[in-house]
Parts: sequence; structure tokens; C-alpha cells
Amino acid sequence: MPLEAGLLEILACPACHSALQDRSADEAAPELICTGADCGLAYPVRDGIPVLLVDEARRPA
Repeated sequence: MPLEAGLLEILACPACHSALQDRSADEAAPELICTGADCGLAYPVRDGIPVLLVDEARRPA
């Protein structure tokens, strides 16, 4: 389930404060990806709720 556009506009990466890109199209593992050049953390979306905790984020490959 994609996030609302209005919500995505106000969310930011808690680590570097960059914008987040919605990757919820992949229903198996929906996530929000940080657009920061040096960060790139991937935050999971569980039951339609973004989990914006740095400890829960996946590091870029």
C-alpha cells in the first residue's frame, strides 16, 4: 500500500534529514529510501506505517 503523497512530503531521514523516496511498490519488502548521497538508509514500512528508526534501517549495499 503506497504512502500518501502529503505524508511523504513531510517525512525526512532521521539520520541526515534528507528526503525519502517511496519504494512501497515492492509489496514483499516495502521501504522508504533516503535520497542523501552519503546516507542511503532504507527504512521498512510495516502494515503501512514507516518505521523511521536508524537501528531498524537497512544499510545500502
